[in-house]
Amino acid sequence: MVPGPDFLVVVRSATEHPGKGRAAALGAQSGLCAHMLAAGIGLSLIAARTPVVYAAIKLAGAAYLVHLGVRAVLAARRLRAGRETARAIRSPTARDDASRGRWRSGFAQGFLTNVLNPKAALFFLSVLPQFVDGGGSTTRQIFLLGTLDVLVGVAYWFALVAVAARLRALLDRPKIRRRWELTTGWLFIAIGFGVAAGAA
Repeated sequence: MVPGPDFLVVVRSATEHPGKGRAAALGAQSGLCAHMLAAGIGLSLIAARTPVVYAAIKLAGAAYLVHLGVRAVLAARRLRAGRETARAIRSPTARDDASRGRWRSGFAQGFLTNVLNPKAALFFLSVLPQFVDGGGSTTRQIFLLGTLDVLVGVAYWFALVAVAARLRALLDRPKIRRRWELTTGWLFIAIGFGVAAGAA
């Protein structure tokens, strides 16, 4: 229940644009689907029992979080220098391109954040099996329970996006936007280094 990196990705994306927030939410849940599939066919168990593989996943996830953080900090510096310009979109084609770009960016960030999060894999290995009935197919039940978890998560994320999107008006002020970018950027970096330290 403690908010993790996916929470920060979804909220940050939603403050940029509600569509990007929803895309990040769907990406995050798609990352969980990948873990669910891996757990169902036994790959997650192999990774969890192989320290080198598990550490590699953690380090890759940590590196990606630091990457997101550095990008946010650089965006804040561009705002301070006045090089970040408002995206005035005039033509329908340009609007469509911007919308597709936001969707791809948000989805990719949400997906990579969760698919590179070994804690998500451990959820499917340690929590869901407690609810599996030994008399039925374990794989089928893992997929059913995992699907329910993903669907509940989508509803939760979309509600969060609706709330976070209301911050956009406040963040339209350059000074506040710059502070927001700096804060979220350093949070990503701190979480990334924390994850990396845990993998060492």
